[in-house]
Amino acid sequence: PGAMVSMICSAALNKSLYEDEINEPAKILDQTRQLVEDRFVRAKDKIKDGMDISLCSLDKEKGLLKWAGANNPLWILRKGSEEVEVISPNKQPIGYVENPEAFIQHEIQLNKGDSVYVFSDGFQDQFGGEKGKKYMRGKMRKFIVSIANENMQNQKLTFEKEFDQWKGDFDQVDDICVIGVEV
Repeated sequence: PGAMVSMICSAALNKSLYEDEINEPAKILDQTRQLVEDRFVRAKDKIKDGMDISLCSLDKEKGLLKWAGANNPLWILRKGSEEVEVISPNKQPIGYVENPEAFIQHEIQLNKGDSVYVFSDGFQDQFGGEKGKKYMRGKMRKFIVSIANENMQNQKLTFEKEFDQWKGDFDQVDDICVIGVEV
């Protein structure tokens, strides 16, 4: 059902953004979840699959980031820091959930030189290395800190190289999306 869920979630997300003109990340996720649930209720079989997402908006002039997440976190690397701040998501997907909760919107003040990262689970779930293990989130955080002084274009290339070296001859297990933005 993954492909069908992705298409339904994408259509619901577009409706929330463009037709309903919602611009607050948590409200977009709440509305998208409701649209997806309504669609699933009409289906004969209850589909208990969903979409994990990290959604944010950035006011560049004020340096204010608004963020909400469904199972996917937000990572912030402050300029000059050697530690990634992890902003935790709601522990629920966009889709059918037994006891859904409203998504929490976080507002974070960013400063010039800070970087934010949102991502799917594909990179850290990739098998590879000498022992054929998953890359894991902790290793990914350390990797981001190690390349923090590079510009975003170089970080992209370094991420690609790191992934290819880690994966080696193993098959790619999932789609990968990593988005990094420097303020």
